[in-house]
Amino acid sequence: MNPYVSLAKLAVENYIKDGKIIDPPEDFPKEFFERKAGVFVTIYKIQDTKYELRGCIGTYLPVRQNIAEEIIHNAVAAACEDYRFGPVRKEELPSLVYTVYILNSPEPVKDIKELDPKKFGIIIKTGPFTFPNEPDVVFNGKAPYKTGLLLPDLDGVDTAEQQLNIACLKGGIDSTAEKIFIYRFTVEKYQ
Repeated sequence: MNPYVSLAKLAVENYIKDGKIIDPPEDFPKEFFERKAGVFVTIYKIQDTKYELRGCIGTYLPVRQNIAEEIIHNAVAAACEDYRFGPVRKEELPSLVYTVYILNSPEPVKDIKELDPKKFGIIIKTGPFTFPNEPDVVFNGKAPYKTGLLLPDLDGVDTAEQQLNIACLKGGIDSTAEKIFIYRFTVEKYQ
């Protein structure tokens, strides 16, 4: 199992069983402790050979000391705080699988032609703020302005228009009535 995925699994299982946030294991590669990046953790439940989304939470810019802490906290949040699902139950743990996305820094997009939903994730924002001077760097639904994020290479998202529409929907944004700012980012995906 990939070490990023292993850490997400370990964090969720410890939290669900013991109610505690783990410390990053000291024997993990140095990169876990030296690198900072935004991280998303997606949890799926295997149900009759199908993968059903169970939770997905993350940060598009780093907010913790390193990616180890980002993975741990976002994995626990995906398991317990995704408003679309109830918290993961102990009996579900054996049927869960994890995907960890390490996000590269977002960059502004001036034209929809710069988007490719298979290669780039997107962030759609309203309001007067733009990178890098944003006060609300965490995508957690509590930003003072509307924000929608969509990871890259998702099943059923084949065009930039679909990607924009879904991200706007997630952020509660009406792109026909509100001024939007579009950013794209790449990810390192681990399963």
